Amino acid sequence: MTDDTRAVVLASGGMDSATAAYEAQTRGYDHLYLLHTSYGQNTEDREYECASALADHVDAADFLHVETGHLTQIGASSLTDDSMEVADADTDSDEIPASYVPFRNANLLSMAVSYAEANDCGAVFIGAHSEDFSGYPDCRPAFFDAFQGVIDAGTKPDTDIDLVAPFVEWSKTDIAERGVELGVSYEDTWSCYRDDEPACGTCDACAFRLEAFQRIGERDPIEYAERPTYAE
Repeated sequence: MTDDTRAVVLASGGMDSATAAYEAQTRGYDHLYLLHTSYGQNTEDREYECASALADHVDAADFLHVETGHLTQIGASSLTDDSMEVADADTDSDEIPASYVPFRNANLLSMAVSYAEANDCGAVFIGAHSEDFSGYPDCRPAFFDAFQGVIDAGTKPDTDIDLVAPFVEWSKTDIAERGVELGVSYEDTWSCYRDDEPACGTCDACAFRLEAFQRIGERDPIEYAERPTYAE
C-alpha cells in the first residue's frame, strides 16, 4: 500500500529538481526519497555535492546515489562524450541540442519508480519544464503521460504511484520565482554543462538559468566565469 506522505524526487543537483523537492513538501509529501545519478556527465562531482546538500536542506528520509555509466558507454551526447563540444547558448533554437542524452529520463524514471515502489511512495517528482521539452523529447508532457501508463501497468496491483512534473508548463523564470518564494537554497545547486566551478555562464543551461534570475530581479548566488545579460 502506497503512502501519500512519501515521494521520490529525481535530484539532479540543479535548480529545477531542488525546487521540485521543496514543492513536493508544500504538497504534503513530508518524507522525501532523493535519487541522484552520476552517468559520466562533465560536472558529475559538483552535481553530486549539490544533490547531497539538497538532501540535508529538505531533511530527506533517504538519499540514493546510483552510477549509471551505461549512458556514457552509449554516448551521443556532449555531456558524456569528450569528442563532442558543449555548445554556446542558443536560447531561440528549436533544434534538439547536442547535450541531449538519448532517452535519459526513461532510464532515470525507471529507477525512480523501482525506488518508490520499494519504499511505498505515492509519487515520483521530476523537475522538467516547458523550455526543456522544446529541445528534449523526453521532457514532453506526452512522454510523462505515456510513462504514467507504464507505471500503472508495470507495478503491483496495490501500488499507486503518481508521476508528477509540477513545472512541465512553466518557464525557467516561473521556477526561479517559485523557488525564491519557497526559500530554495539555490547557492547549493548547479546547472552548468561544462565546468565544476565556476560555472561558464555561456552554455545553454547557464543561459536559461541566468536569464531566469535576471528576469525576476535576483542575483544568481553561484559563481560564474562570465555573467552575460540574457534577459530582454
